[in-house]
Amino acid sequence: MNRKRIAALVVVAVLALGGYLAFGQQEPTYEKYQMQFFGTFDTIISIIGYAPDQGTFDKEANRAKAMFESLNEQFDKYNSYPGVTNLRTVNEQAGQGPVQVPQELFDLIATSKSQQEKLHDTVNMALGSVLKLWHDARDVALNNPAKAYVPDMATLRDAALHTNINDVVLNSANRTVAFADPELTLDLGAAAKGYATELVAQMLLKGPMPSFIINAGGNVRTGHSPRDGRVNWGVAIQDPDGQVMTQTDIIETLFTHDLSVVTSGDYQRFFDFDGVRYHHIISPKTLMPTHHMRSVSIITEDSGYADLLSTAVFLMPYEEGRTFVESLDGVEAVWVLNDRSIEMTKGAEAFAGSFGADNYTK
Repeated sequence: MNRKRIAALVVVAVLALGGYLAFGQQEPTYEKYQMQFFGTFDTIISIIGYAPDQGTFDKEANRAKAMFESLNEQFDKYNSYPGVTNLRTVNEQAGQGPVQVPQELFDLIATSKSQQEKLHDTVNMALGSVLKLWHDARDVALNNPAKAYVPDMATLRDAALHTNINDVVLNSANRTVAFADPELTLDLGAAAKGYATELVAQMLLKGPMPSFIINAGGNVRTGHSPRDGRVNWGVAIQDPDGQVMTQTDIIETLFTHDLSVVTSGDYQRFFDFDGVRYHHIISPKTLMPTHHMRSVSIITEDSGYADLLSTAVFLMPYEEGRTFVESLDGVEAVWVLNDRSIEMTKGAEAFAGSFGADNYTK
């Protein structure tokens, strides 16, 4: 056999081996899996992810579930947990002196405090004493409608005397929280769920299942594009007058990836009294629920930031809120107004199904 023929055979063999190796190392097929659980942050949380196998999904979804549960214990202001210094601990003890807290809780409190002025003082985590009055009234109205009432303004104003954010004293070196006013209490409801969702999302993005969507009761965080050929995940905005999230209860659909969509509205936690709806989103300025709109949905990357923004913008009149959103980089919004008409920022139109966006829009 001559040298040229031997060389040709070697080349063929190498090409065949290379093809075999390439075939053997081809990207695995990804399948869609789902997990759902209830109780954490008082809502149903669902995780959908594309993973190479069930085992990978189960491992990542369970890691996410465990993180949600841990953060829920830290951010809970109603319950105590063995070995956990949480928001309830802070509210009970910080008036007597500094309380050392876990890093995640400290960061959430620090972030909420630093954002207050930037959000035009529409969201105040130190409003706990006022929010408790509304929480108690809502509980009575839902559990015993015959005894329903609205907190009187004098009581609300007395509670508001203990809501100065500057009385929350933070020490980052020691990771401690103290209250200069012993009667102050914190309520992190405007940010806690979104903040937790973002921490979970960042964990998943660094793992073997970065293609996912988390729905934490109105806080939606999308990861990388679905691994089925689509570019985007579809995120539904609920019709405020709908009862359940069926196709007829969807008023708009947004198509996104690597972004959050967080909605605040008057239709989730509320009670009706004398023909007026009293929802759970309370203005620090009036100490009352606002009635500027039915809902607002914020589109931006960070779910914790989106959670704060959705509350802030919901508490602003539409025109003021729109001007505010348009002043922010990387933030878009969709409003459902009182007449159920929809308004959105120009940038939001690129995500909206009503403007032609779909799962395959780049």
